[in-house]
Amino acid sequence: MSFRKVVRQSKFRHVFGQPVKNDQCYEDIRVSRVTWDSTFCAVNPKFLAVIVEASGGGAFLVLPLSKMGRIDKAYPTVCGHTGPVLDIDWCPHNDEVIASGSEDCTVMVWQIPENGLTSPLTEPVVVLEGHTKRVGIVTWHPTARNVLLSAGCDNVVLIWNVGTAEELYRLDSLHPDLIYNVSWNRNGSLFCSACKDKSVRIIDPRRGTLVAEREKAHEGARPMRAIFLADGKVFTTGFSRMSERQLALWDPESLEEPMALQELDSSNGALLPFYDSDTNVVYVCGKGDSSIRYFEITDESPYIHFLNTFTSKEPQRGMGFMPKRGLEVSKCEIARFYKLHERKCEPIVMTVPRKSDLFQDDLYPDTAGPEAALEAEEWVSGRDADPILISLREAYVPSKQRDLKVSRRNVLSDSRPAVGPGSARPGASTPAASTNTTTSSSSVPRAVEAGKLEEVMQELRALRALVKEQGERIGRLEEQLGRMENGDA
Repeated sequence: MSFRKVVRQSKFRHVFGQPVKNDQCYEDIRVSRVTWDSTFCAVNPKFLAVIVEASGGGAFLVLPLSKMGRIDKAYPTVCGHTGPVLDIDWCPHNDEVIASGSEDCTVMVWQIPENGLTSPLTEPVVVLEGHTKRVGIVTWHPTARNVLLSAGCDNVVLIWNVGTAEELYRLDSLHPDLIYNVSWNRNGSLFCSACKDKSVRIIDPRRGTLVAEREKAHEGARPMRAIFLADGKVFTTGFSRMSERQLALWDPESLEEPMALQELDSSNGALLPFYDSDTNVVYVCGKGDSSIRYFEITDESPYIHFLNTFTSKEPQRGMGFMPKRGLEVSKCEIARFYKLHERKCEPIVMTVPRKSDLFQDDLYPDTAGPEAALEAEEWVSGRDADPILISLREAYVPSKQRDLKVSRRNVLSDSRPAVGPGSARPGASTPAASTNTTTSSSSVPRAVEAGKLEEVMQELRALRALVKEQGERIGRLEEQLGRMENGDA
């Protein structure tokens, strides 16, 4: 069935996409020409990062969102890699920390100054060395602080504790070919991957085991993508045997047949999916396309419901996707993309037209906030936790960010769970990280630390419940006031 035939009533049916004015774009950016199917762009509520061309190594720009217009060629970059940068990812728990993977086989983690760069940044907080070929994927754990996943062209997935520069898990026997992408599930207990051997795999990283596998999820030879949805299902993009681009939805409990399979077109650009877990909308951007298609995922057949298409004139080299807490809720903005052209970055704002200027509860359920639900040690010990949610009713104001600290002491040596042979080994520290070494707080007795943590968590839960209750009361009063002003009451 063609997706164009599936028309469904939805509040997201008439999402309105609008490029910003030219003076709000980021001009004169030399976007990287590396032939790698990365987004080349990462964005959070404070900064925009773009991988750029660099002579003699790899570099990326980090711009405060407010620094729009023409970017001076001498503007400082993050330039510590000796080979081209292939992927970048902002830490979800600290808006000033970003990880990068490069052709030089290393992963580097950087602390960006609060107000942006004033000089080139060449010294990372920590260098993570463990891959033997170029590193094409870096992605942070969604709920555990300082846990980072990297995947390289050596077909190895490594999981790191950035806070100690330690390699936690090495998964070197699960992928026989190039890994196209990796996506964590909502609580970070599993991840799924798409591989050049045409298989989609669901993997438990702490046990080093394969939970489920679907061979030939898409039969075409071109690159696939696989992402976890909030309910645990897996959404994939790929190509058919006849090189037609496809979307599919899979139930991990039964991967024999897809729940839904739709063909899009016969273009040859890899499809990059971006997922909004709050609204269950998937935005699909093709490399080299000039459009963004969006689909709503539901529990009713045909499961993947085509909503609409945003079309522009220029093809996209890459794309960044703003986290929900960085959007303007007062303008009913439900998504914002940062589209890379050859020489500029153009924000594209997606809004749902509403006449009322009241807060739209149905568009903005509580969303993942910047606070980590777990520490790295807790996740390694086997604990899982969903993201800590925040309300967008009040405009999000970033809290004071705490600097990333790296301890040279291996604080996990006593608490690491037993795993199979080859699935974990101690990581080697690097001289580059030692320049930012600080004393670890783990010298405090663990029992005292755990007790204080529990007290803070209890107080946080109580405050969150109070804020939610007051928010609901404000909503009711606003509705009552609106009815009174309209003469309905």
